[in-house]
Amino acid sequence: MTRLEIHHRTTYRYRTPLAFGAHRLMLRPRESRNLRLISHILELTPRATVNWAHDVFGNAVATATFHEPSDSLVIDSVAELTLDVEQWPVFDIAASAVSYPFLHTEDEMTDLGALRLQAYLDSYGELRAWAQAFVTRSPTDTLTLLKELSDGVAARVAYEVRETDDAQSPTETLGRNKGSCRDFAVLFVDAVRSFGFGARIVSGYLYDPDNDAVGSQGAGSTHAWAEVYVPGAGWIVFDPTNRSVGGFNLIPVAVARHIRQSMPITGSFIGDGGAFEGMAVEVQVVRAERSPDTPLEPAMR
Repeated sequence: MTRLEIHHRTTYRYRTPLAFGAHRLMLRPRESRNLRLISHILELTPRATVNWAHDVFGNAVATATFHEPSDSLVIDSVAELTLDVEQWPVFDIAASAVSYPFLHTEDEMTDLGALRLQAYLDSYGELRAWAQAFVTRSPTDTLTLLKELSDGVAARVAYEVRETDDAQSPTETLGRNKGSCRDFAVLFVDAVRSFGFGARIVSGYLYDPDNDAVGSQGAGSTHAWAEVYVPGAGWIVFDPTNRSVGGFNLIPVAVARHIRQSMPITGSFIGDGGAFEGMAVEVQVVRAERSPDTPLEPAMR
């Protein structure tokens, strides 16, 4: 069991004071059997009223309503938690699903619903053809197929840091052979959905004390990965950026059908669109016993 502290600060700067519209914040780590949230503090400048709710996926969502204009907006989130995930988990897959292809039950197909449908158009079947190349025989071992497909994303796509918020479509990523962690996740999710699996996007944090994971800077950063539903085992974590399975070093904040539904911060301001000067994101994921004056490190976006 690992006890961690996550400090995530986002700062927006403007040339003149502006009024802010409501902001939707997804920054509270997602509690589960493996993750116990000890505390979470959310501080906003300028002052705001914050209302909490759960979205359709069960994510904790804060809606911030601001009361005064400002030439800057600071959103500061500090969470302390314990993470208890095996580094090399064994998945108890149902006998009916050990080999692919397999049939979901009627209830599973109904409940998974849109999570089994590709989120992006694949008009020429490019994505499906790429994914089908990993099915070397039929039937084939289900877990092996998913692992090889996750590894195949990393083998095909070179990692790059991209400053833009929008994720690439799977076909765009295949065409460029480059992408960020969110592009890796989107490609993997739509690929496994093309096989009929239920899959979802996950956003959160990567804990990397050895500083050797792809997409990390320092001991931790924001990150995106995927989960695939396999009967018996449930939702299995796949991080195609790092070719890992199980999520022993991943702290989820939000799960979603589409990458756009898992953005940490969305909102607006009222006034001159040219007033925006820039933003800075700082993230630190460390063991909870850290010194309080340890400096923050830039997040990987």
